[in-house]
Amino acid sequence: MLGVTGGIAAYKSIQLARDLTRLGSEVDVVLTRSAQRFVGPLSFEGVTGRRALTDLFSAEGAALHIRLGRDADAVCVAPATADFLARAAQGRADDLLCTTLLATRAPVVLCPAMNDRMYSHPQVQANLAHVRDRLGYRIAGPAEGALAVGEGEAPGRMLEPHQIEEAIGRELGRDEAFTGRRVLVTAGPTHEPIDPVRYVANRSSGRMGYAIAQAAWRRGADVTLVSGPSALEHPYGVDVVRVDSAREMHEAVAGLVGGADASVFAAAVADFRPAEPRDQKVKRADAGAELTVALEANPDVALETRDARKIGSVAVGFALETQDLLVNARKKLEAKGFDLLVANDATEDGAGFDVETNRVTILSADGEPEQLPLMLKHEVAEALLDRVALRFSARE
Repeated sequence: MLGVTGGIAAYKSIQLARDLTRLGSEVDVVLTRSAQRFVGPLSFEGVTGRRALTDLFSAEGAALHIRLGRDADAVCVAPATADFLARAAQGRADDLLCTTLLATRAPVVLCPAMNDRMYSHPQVQANLAHVRDRLGYRIAGPAEGALAVGEGEAPGRMLEPHQIEEAIGRELGRDEAFTGRRVLVTAGPTHEPIDPVRYVANRSSGRMGYAIAQAAWRRGADVTLVSGPSALEHPYGVDVVRVDSAREMHEAVAGLVGGADASVFAAAVADFRPAEPRDQKVKRADAGAELTVALEANPDVALETRDARKIGSVAVGFALETQDLLVNARKKLEAKGFDLLVANDATEDGAGFDVETNRVTILSADGEPEQLPLMLKHEVAEALLDRVALRFSARE
């Protein structure tokens, strides 16, 4: 059930309702009287295929709020205005949305949206604390960004629809195997400087690691993503540590891996770095026809932090190869002490760097290789986490 209250951010809720419907949900939209000043019921009916609901006492019967509360797998209110938060905190039952909240036992996600001065008011903060700590509602946002015209940029902006979908997804997709666990993921390339302008790197986009981090968060884990340079948006809800070089990634992972119940080494860390990076840009006129750059080995992040891993944790590695895929992957699995290793062929269409899909083979220390079909990377992430969950269960 999607509740919409009277704020300018209500226009985003139409996209949210559309997206949730396209993901396979049946979305019942409840509009407050003030919400209808900003968006109309017909817009939501057009994107959900279901009549938007507005009246507590309607032709569908006085118990409509009971049916909505009982049937909902999750309730989301976006936007959640200051007025609505006050009524929810008080347990008011003066409209269809508030009465449904009292009737439901489904998880509730509230997405605050208001001017930053209103958001910072002590009473609004007290209301948020009450619904979160006393009632168990999940608070998603607000973000810091552009507010209404003339209000500038500040905390109070409603999250974007895709972020709210992730917050709802966490409430619907919590996995007992991951709830309360800490998961560490590395992702992306590393940049090894030649001079202040140029660097040595690879074509990794970070998509695979980012998908794993987001999927683990949806399952209920506390996730830290150590990311090399990437143009991707931070996964919602995930703590992100940004690094540039392999040495920076090594330092970050060394400080985090000891507290992780699962560590997933999905980053494409550069094996070598320029031995003597220049302080100034190398000018072509000065270098002449050739430029020789001596390289030296980078730290092996997974291998050199192996002894720091938490006892009983699950370690997952990745191997991108161009030849002898399974032979080389098996060597890496054994040498670095991984429980699972995800191998894929960089030369295969639709797999490898900078594409939305991947075709992988999952190797384990105690089983036969398991080849998966060509899948979207977020589907590969879910398949991999299913196998990590089995490892958690076996060790308990």
